[in-house]
Amino acid sequence: MNRDRRAFTFVEILAAMAFMGILIPVVVSALLVSNRAAVVSERSSVAMQLAENRLNLMVIDDSWTSESSRGDFGDQWPDYRWELTKIDWQTGAMTELSFDVIFQVQGRDHDVRLTTLVSDTQ
Repeated sequence: MNRDRRAFTFVEILAAMAFMGILIPVVVSALLVSNRAAVVSERSSVAMQLAENRLNLMVIDDSWTSESSRGDFGDQWPDYRWELTKIDWQTGAMTELSFDVIFQVQGRDHDVRLTTLVSDTQ
């Protein structure tokens, strides 16, 4: 009576474990990179909306001429801060406004920039 024995050998088990030992760190690293990219993308979108709203408000009520060049978005958006840079153009009475919103993801600073031109004459 000859039975067909189907089982894994010790060498096959060791080979499978070595393969998994190589594969698992690579997959975990890929998942971390993917997660970081998703978080940066989502926070960049929020930062761009905040920048657009704040810069539009500054241009409409002309507060860009007198307001400070740094700030935050208050308690509602505590992880975001902003910086405004003004550059006078040589030709014409125009000023370039660059509005940066800075935020952190996993301990690293990221930013988005929104730039527009405004007229110095009213």
